[in-house]
Amino acid sequence: MNELRNKINETINFIRTKTSMQPSIGIILGTGLGGLVQEIDIECSIDYDEIPHFPLSTVESHHGKLIFGKLNGKDVVAMQGRFHYYEGYTMQQITFPVRVMSKKFGLGVETLFISNAGGGLNPEFEKGDLMIMTDHINLIGDNPLIGPNDEELGPRFPDMSEPYSKELIALAEKIAEEENIKVRKGVYVALAGPNLETRAEYRFLRIIGADAVGMSTVPENIVANHMGMKCFGMTIITDLCDPDNLQPVTVEEVIAVAKRAEPKMTFLLKKLIERL
Repeated sequence: MNELRNKINETINFIRTKTSMQPSIGIILGTGLGGLVQEIDIECSIDYDEIPHFPLSTVESHHGKLIFGKLNGKDVVAMQGRFHYYEGYTMQQITFPVRVMSKKFGLGVETLFISNAGGGLNPEFEKGDLMIMTDHINLIGDNPLIGPNDEELGPRFPDMSEPYSKELIALAEKIAEEENIKVRKGVYVALAGPNLETRAEYRFLRIIGADAVGMSTVPENIVANHMGMKCFGMTIITDLCDPDNLQPVTVEEVIAVAKRAEPKMTFLLKKLIERL
């Protein structure tokens, strides 16, 4: 327990040699979604390989930078690139940056925005749709809170009755209606990956109530809730997971769809952050 807090302190002490910003808003940018960084008035950008105890992002389209600056007048810190279980990292490594971001022992973040690219399980969804995450299902097969619990970081058994803030969801829906942006809402299911799922697995995921599937976000959300942060999650639907008409998909296609839909997501997140 003390080892984790020591690592957090070492990381923060290093970051404080680069910037004194105390952002209240954290952003995690997923596959093909790094363009939001272009909207940030950047004060400081730090490569992950410079930061003590940070893993390195090994995935195509994940640039691996921690960025501090202003977005619509608000102080933010953005992860341009995230970490995944399938890269061989532990759940604790994957979620370490969230612990560092937090107000409790870290940089000051109280609200965490998480974006990802995912496959559409809901038959009503189309490629390029934006889905606001209302809930999630963890099928990764692991949990970042397993092991000894440090009560100063969060409770042994954190409540997950509202993993994604109802207040932020309602505000995002209001903004989308005002700006005439089509949004969906749904449940996101996370699997370990890295392979995409089989027809039988897609049928199973539909049956248990998932609307979109991916390989990220849930670990970060669990730790954010453990540390008392509000969360908002958004998925760009990059491919359709219809078990009765399943088509092969490549990473290049996923990234291309994400980039086409990204301006809508960026605009909505900017407006949402502005209204906080």
